[in-house]
Amino acid sequence: MIIQTINLTKRYGKLVALNGLHLSIEEAECFGYIGPNGAGKTTTIRILSTLLQPTWGEAKVCGHTVGYESRLIRPMIGYVPDFFGAYEDMVVQEYLEFFAAAYNIHGDERARVVGDVLELTDLTYKRDALVDSLSRGMKQRLSVARVLLHDPKVLFLDEPASGLDPRARIEMRELLKELRRMGKTIIISSHILHELAELCTTVGIIERGELLFKGTIDEIVKKTKSTSRIEIRVAAHQEKANQVLAALPLVEQVEVDDGRLLVSLKKETKDYSFLAKALLEARLPIHEIKEEPVNLETAFMRFTKGIVQ
Repeated sequence: MIIQTINLTKRYGKLVALNGLHLSIEEAECFGYIGPNGAGKTTTIRILSTLLQPTWGEAKVCGHTVGYESRLIRPMIGYVPDFFGAYEDMVVQEYLEFFAAAYNIHGDERARVVGDVLELTDLTYKRDALVDSLSRGMKQRLSVARVLLHDPKVLFLDEPASGLDPRARIEMRELLKELRRMGKTIIISSHILHELAELCTTVGIIERGELLFKGTIDEIVKKTKSTSRIEIRVAAHQEKANQVLAALPLVEQVEVDDGRLLVSLKKETKDYSFLAKALLEARLPIHEIKEEPVNLETAFMRFTKGIVQ
């Protein structure tokens, strides 16, 4: 187990940022950490990165305890925050050499390592460019290059694709895939859920400081499917259709979303043909009726709304 938290709790006065978090991540796992703003993602990452102390509970990284053994943890990890500090007077090569020196990498070894990370992050052609002149996407890649200088076992990335244009997001995703192939353990928080689904081996959903789910993409989709939800579009009289459906005994809830009626059925319901029958009997013509497709985005919405128990 390369990362483990036991009853990890962080309070800021009366605000509970993390509430008894139990989380375990295996070596070489790519873990996607998702949740609404303020859910506790960044707090978790900062504690695991030894930048914050927990209020109580325990966090271990690479077998060492945060707080008591933070100096042993730091050489094994790399942390990429969601913002990039300004280094107006440095060029890219100088920036990386500065941090390589901080990691006690010197002489020919420093030149080799800096060259390697520039090549890996596809920034070699920018080695003489001023850091402050780089685009947002290039700065994010440079930030990844910086944390790779000392060849860490674990990478923490907090919203690495935030504010990037589509091309820069794709380039960042491909870089992270390459790091995963290299055997790095990656913990990444992001709101771009479809990209996490392509990249991550496991995901965790957190809300209000509590972990609601951890598992593979297949496991979360399977669990979400255990609660059926049906999409219905009617030709007219949507409000009447809402009332008709909500009154049916096997219907748990009806939501209106972008012209659709999203009908949540009770767990024991296997067949939803009775929905069409009820609408037709009420003389409400149906344009479309189908099961809602399930992916990481729909699973996230159901978990964080409390539809999946």
